[in-house]
Amino acid sequence: MRCSGLSASQQAETAEAIEKTEKTQASDIAAHAEPAERATRAPSSGGASPRPLTREGPSPHSPKARDAFFDNAKYLAIVLVAVGHAWEPLRSGSRTVTALYTFVYAFHMPAFIVVSGYFSRAFAAEPRHIRRLITGVAVPFVVFEVAYTLYTRWTDDAPDRPISLLDPLYLTWFLAALFIWRLTAPVWKLVRWPVPVALGVAMLATLSPAIGKDLALQRVLQFLPYFVLGLCLTPEHFRLVRRRAARVLAVPVLAAALAVAYWAVPRMDYAWFFHDDSAEQLGAPAWSGPVMTLATFGCSVALVACFLAWVPGRRTWFTVLGTGTLYGYLLHGFVQQAAGPAGWYEPDWVHRPLGAPAVTVAAAAVVTLLCTSPVRRLFRPVVEPSMDWAFRGGAVRTPRGRAPHTRTGPSPSPSRLRSTIRAVSSPGVPAAWRRRSR
Repeated sequence: MRCSGLSASQQAETAEAIEKTEKTQASDIAAHAEPAERATRAPSSGGASPRPLTREGPSPHSPKARDAFFDNAKYLAIVLVAVGHAWEPLRSGSRTVTALYTFVYAFHMPAFIVVSGYFSRAFAAEPRHIRRLITGVAVPFVVFEVAYTLYTRWTDDAPDRPISLLDPLYLTWFLAALFIWRLTAPVWKLVRWPVPVALGVAMLATLSPAIGKDLALQRVLQFLPYFVLGLCLTPEHFRLVRRRAARVLAVPVLAAALAVAYWAVPRMDYAWFFHDDSAEQLGAPAWSGPVMTLATFGCSVALVACFLAWVPGRRTWFTVLGTGTLYGYLLHGFVQQAAGPAGWYEPDWVHRPLGAPAVTVAAAAVVTLLCTSPVRRLFRPVVEPSMDWAFRGGAVRTPRGRAPHTRTGPSPSPSRLRSTIRAVSSPGVPAAWRRRSR
């Protein structure tokens, strides 16, 4: 029996259209949760022919393929990371630079971590998620941990520095932390009050100097609330901070934060914002650890909201650079580490009023260059390796275990989709088809 008024080919199109509507929501979530995986299906900037698009996500050319707001936020955040590292040798001689350094460190990594948590909402420890976690986080961690160890033997004049995957060196701690955070993402989705519980864990960490440096666990635990907060956010929360009222309110808040940072330079240890030590290791009484955890969390979240309020939501010249922030993060450290042996901070003018602006511009320019497409193509084998040879089953399969279906041609129009669904739901359609439509 066939559908009344529908040919065999129309019936096939109808079935595919219905199946597509059933997967729309899941596809949208997957598209936002795994931007890097989706980007591998997009045409490269070098002009290579595009790969076939699958029903697992929208076309890379569609407006929903990437949100320019998040790419802009990631680019601006990575610029602040690089600038903050470049300011480190200038802190001792300038209260202003130290205040700016404290101000930036209060929110630049929390912003990165909140966004990372937001894009980890769909992580469910499925094979494709684990594979992406290994190739996109674990492998780069191992590669750059070894690379930075060998490199800093020269820059730090430490020829006997051992290679240790348990003690992340320099900026590789973030990859170790991200690996652990994402593995725990399904757990936080089950907890009734995830952010308060994560804050409790962070507060207890400040009381535990015995945690040590293994896998940067102090930072993993103390930065955990920001990742869990990102897991709990929805698109509506980001729409709230992007309103005009939020931008207006952000101005006095940021100005007040700068003033407080300047006042606090001789009165407070900015290392609290590193989240790398217990209260005892910072020379403070034990009770101050939990208190400072709550204080820094409130301060950082407020500043992250103000920062996001001023991030452009439209496409800009640096939007595309936001897709390569991991490259900028991992590579700019080599340039910064070379500054000491090269003597870039030795001239007197660098430590005078014009030195800080010059260092800021240079750091921003370097990290911008490292986010560009040519650099990404060059270092992709070590930053985003595919490693098909290392996994069973070759290419990633769909959740139902079938190879991705290649669809060519335009999608059905909304009016045609509605009419075909009504046709399939009519009494003359076989029961199996009606069950499939539900």
